[in-house]
Order: sequence, then C-alpha cells, then structure tokens
Amino acid sequence: MIRHSVRTSLFAVLAAGALLGTLSSAASAAGQDKPANLGAFKSWTAYATGTGDSRTCYALAQPASSLPKHAKRDPIFFLVSDWPARKAKAETEVVPGYKYKDGSKVTVEVGPDKFTFFTKDDGKGGDGTAWIEDLASEGRLVDAMRRGAQMSVTGTSARGTLTRDTYSLGGISEALDAIHKACGM
Repeated sequence: MIRHSVRTSLFAVLAAGALLGTLSSAASAAGQDKPANLGAFKSWTAYATGTGDSRTCYALAQPASSLPKHAKRDPIFFLVSDWPARKAKAETEVVPGYKYKDGSKVTVEVGPDKFTFFTKDDGKGGDGTAWIEDLASEGRLVDAMRRGAQMSVTGTSARGTLTRDTYSLGGISEALDAIHKACGM
C-alpha cells in the first residue's frame, strides 16, 4: 500500500493534466517541475517530471467511450507510471472521475485476460483511484495491454452507478517505451 500512497501528488497533477493546457500550472501548484511531454502516441501521451529521487515518468489515456454516457464524472484516466527511486516500473492505476463504493473492486479486461483492482478514495472530497490487487499480475497486465487493441475498466461509484470505460490501446507500446527510456527503466 505504501507504494500507492506516494502517487497522491502525481494524481493532483494528472487530474488537471488531461487538459494539456493546464498541465503546467497544475504541476506548479503541486510544487513539482513542469512535466515534459515525451510525445503523443495515438491514444496515449507520455510525460516525465522531476529529477533525481523525485523523477517520475507516466503514460496516460482517457477512455474512447464511457457508460453510462450521461453520468456526472470528473476527468477519467488510466495511467502507467515508472518511479526509478523506488525501482517501480510500469505501475498501473485507474482514475475513474468519482469516488468508489466502499469495499468495491474494479475489473480491468484486455481480451480474455481479467485483472482485479482494489479501490481507494482519497477521503478529502476528491475522486477515487484503483490499483492492481495482485502485484505479481501487473507485468502480465502491461504485456496484455501491449498486445491488445482495447481495454475495458468496470467499477461502481459511491452512488451505486456501474461504469464501464473502454480505452484504445493504440500507441501504448510506444508510450511505455518513451517513459521507460526517460526514467532509465
């Protein structure tokens, strides 16, 4: 759980960062360096921020489609992050744009492969996040993402709304290669 708690400041940057024009100001407000855009690769964009022990590289995408269509949600993302100081490569995270139902799980599907994520709400009036439950499966998920065409993420909001977000995996391999290179992983 400790490895996931340090992402709080990165999440603050990314929540505003989907709107590329506000990424720089969000990073400054969070006290971080301006994220460097490493490139846009079809549906995925890669960034790097910080130096030395604070260096972080991440690839993110927003869903190509979300159901239900008219559910009120903040920006939605799927992220893959490298944290060189912690020797953590390709950590996956879901940002659903809402608080999760207490104790709920999230399912990520890539082709026939299914992965279970645990949920965590920040407790400060913001949105929730989800991380893979079985860390040993994280590499298998990332490999499936590299081979797949699309990925779906299903979760339940605190209000009981079942959501399903579908992401294009076009460009994920190039985005991952860019963040691994930028973070030396």
